[in-house]
Amino acid sequence: MSYIDVLKEAKDQVTPGMSACQGCGGELILRTVLKVAGENTIVGIPPGCMAGAGVVGWNYANGLHIPVHIPLLDNTASFLTGLSQMYERKGRSDVNIVAVAGDGATADCGFQSLSAAAERNEKMLYVCYDNEGYMNTGYQRSSTTTKGSRTSTTPIGSVINGKQQQQKYVPLILSMHGLEYCATASPSHMADFVAKIQKGLAASKKGFAYLHVFSPCPTGWAYPPQKAIEVARNAVKSNVFPLWEMDQDSYKINFANKNPIMVGEFVKGIGKFKNLTQEDIDSIQEVADKRMALLRRMAGN
Repeated sequence: MSYIDVLKEAKDQVTPGMSACQGCGGELILRTVLKVAGENTIVGIPPGCMAGAGVVGWNYANGLHIPVHIPLLDNTASFLTGLSQMYERKGRSDVNIVAVAGDGATADCGFQSLSAAAERNEKMLYVCYDNEGYMNTGYQRSSTTTKGSRTSTTPIGSVINGKQQQQKYVPLILSMHGLEYCATASPSHMADFVAKIQKGLAASKKGFAYLHVFSPCPTGWAYPPQKAIEVARNAVKSNVFPLWEMDQDSYKINFANKNPIMVGEFVKGIGKFKNLTQEDIDSIQEVADKRMALLRRMAGN
């Protein structure tokens, strides 16, 4: 069965009653992950867009079709550790333990518990939908926010011109924890995404698996909702968000991207980048190029 057929045949575990924004990358990511994971899944979703958009449901007719818990912003991985160990003691290895968390709950507030669970190689699949900010509370910057981005805490003005720091590259940090599986994915490359969800779920039966997924946000980033997949695709094509995986310490680049577009083309038309200077663009380009070169060396290319 092809990866697209998997989605065609799978039951949607998210009801139509969800109240996410039009063109929300996070909703597509949530639906895709839970479709592949299936009914025998328990999911932890910390405070953020996917929790705030009503995944627990407003009545008995909507929400998720599977058990969902909203832990604190900083303890998703430790909460699911207890859940995972409980099912392991019961001999229930058939239950998928999954986190779907934003970048704030992953790279910032929840990084301590995430790093600890990864280091212990706890049995779970942790999925980060990275929309580069705390979108649910008005788009404050996070450590994964791209340099130069306009956010409510990094405004454009005479004192500063958007975020001043480069983003923290969380997936590579996590891959160094000795976990079972680590990968990046994008909703613009759905076959690759589905394959990595399947690999992550399989790896979660042996230990910790991590997926870092690009999650474009029309509302916070200021671009038309119908452009979401195009934005995600250009992030991959520019090497701003390269697709790779680490399976048992072996790194592989999944999208060779022999003729990448320039960062300047990626940021075009995205409102949060409208005040980037050429110096800012050159700085982001340099980071993207260096990161890709490092990944190629790690993959033996």
